[in-house]
Amino acid sequence: MKLILAVDPIRYPLTGIGRYTLELAQHLNGMPEIEEMRYFSGVGFVPDLPAPDMVGEPGRLERIRLIKRWLARNKVLLEAHRAVSHTRRARALSQSKEWLFHGPNFYLPKTPGPSVVTMHDLSVFTHPQFHPKERVQHMHGEIRLALKRATMLIAVSQFARKEIASHFDWPLERVGAAPLGASSAYHPRSREELQPTLSRLGLEAEGYTLFTGTLEPRKNLDGLLAAYEQLPQALRMRFPLILAGYSGWNNEAIVARLDRAKAAGWARHLGFVAENDLPALFAGARAFAFPSHYEGFGLPVLEAMASGAPVVTADVASLPEVAGDAAALCEPTDIEALAAALHRALEDEAWRAGAREKGLAQAARFSWQQCANDTVSIYKQAMQFA
Repeated sequence: MKLILAVDPIRYPLTGIGRYTLELAQHLNGMPEIEEMRYFSGVGFVPDLPAPDMVGEPGRLERIRLIKRWLARNKVLLEAHRAVSHTRRARALSQSKEWLFHGPNFYLPKTPGPSVVTMHDLSVFTHPQFHPKERVQHMHGEIRLALKRATMLIAVSQFARKEIASHFDWPLERVGAAPLGASSAYHPRSREELQPTLSRLGLEAEGYTLFTGTLEPRKNLDGLLAAYEQLPQALRMRFPLILAGYSGWNNEAIVARLDRAKAAGWARHLGFVAENDLPALFAGARAFAFPSHYEGFGLPVLEAMASGAPVVTADVASLPEVAGDAAALCEPTDIEALAAALHRALEDEAWRAGAREKGLAQAARFSWQQCANDTVSIYKQAMQFA
């Protein structure tokens, strides 16, 4: 088959969807089923995958986000931009009838041939309170348009597959699942391997609990901070809570609570962490905490397990599917249960050893190559439906 892959999400530093798109592009390239592959970005074709020319410049990404937020609030400009972009994309793709188009980030342009779109989650429909109103409105419109155009949908977990089919009343056989994978960079490391990176970040191996992700309400950081505060003070001081990630939307209360924890000496916010430093940060953690309210997959949980870190996560949405029996699962709003799970992950050596062993085995079930294989199978189905 001939494939056109949209590569717009590949912007550095990579987001989760950017990582998914890059890994998919790299693993699809050279697969025997793909006769020819082209990349599409913006309103036209591009010769190569975007290069990491923004590594080490998180400020540029933050400025782009601010511009997008400003544009999203200006409905007239936004609608004009959408109309022009849709027209230009359709024109660029008008001669691609023999090609299958894959939009890896919710959206699909008008194409003359078969097309698939990856729906990572339905949070803008099922949990709109976790997003700015402008984002919800914009994505509702774009996603509904993609549904009209798509031959098949791709979900990143079985949970998301069933939720998508049910919510949109789509035939389940036209929603395929292609679970994500963890990069080979995520694996257990010796203290000697960890020392250069962790020392630069002011950390010690097995001396902290880690959370990675954007500081925003959906990640349940209020609950995580409240649960951590219930731990004995000596335990909190010995294993401080380390948060890594951008500051996101509607997080004033989270930041205020985090500031109090920082002042008390048992929490830190590292902010943006370079991609090359993340594997060591995961592998050096005493425990990994991810009690999110909702995830379409939950890639950080997989990366933590692959790194050998015991995991505490929520028992909702896709997270039990990713974690299997390797993690401590609890209801995300049950602060006492979350605190108990964190205490166990930090102090119960027998449980920790079992969680580490099970986590490595569970993580080994997922890979980017398998994600690419599953995706190609969905492409084949789409060609049959077209």
